[in-house]
Amino acid sequence: MDIKKNGSQPSATGPSDWFSGTVRIDSRFQAEEPARVGGATVTFEPGARTAWHTHPLGQTLIVTAGCGWAQHDGGPIEVIHPGDIVWFPPGEKHWHGATATTAMTHIAIAELLNGKAVDWLEKVSDEDYLAIG
Repeated sequence: MDIKKNGSQPSATGPSDWFSGTVRIDSRFQAEEPARVGGATVTFEPGARTAWHTHPLGQTLIVTAGCGWAQHDGGPIEVIHPGDIVWFPPGEKHWHGATATTAMTHIAIAELLNGKAVDWLEKVSDEDYLAIG
């Protein structure tokens, strides 16, 4: 058994290559092989979001606080709230983050395939981000 105690890992800032705005990543975890699951608790300040990205084996988000937005390529921007569970299928291009006025926290869970859990793409433009409506 391996227990990661709350607060035992320092918070990290979301890299600017992968995020827009202020993003904090906490409680990172990665299971040891042969397991493939990993994830983190991610907090987005108002206006912050991921870049477009995909996951080779999909991604699950569990919203824990605030209010956010999520979108898959070609679909509408969806509002997400605490308790919502969002599933992005393998290879689906998407982004997620806070609304323009409210922070949002979620637990993000994805599996590794050949050592990789995510493929980062271009950033979401301000125009596309604010296109909810």
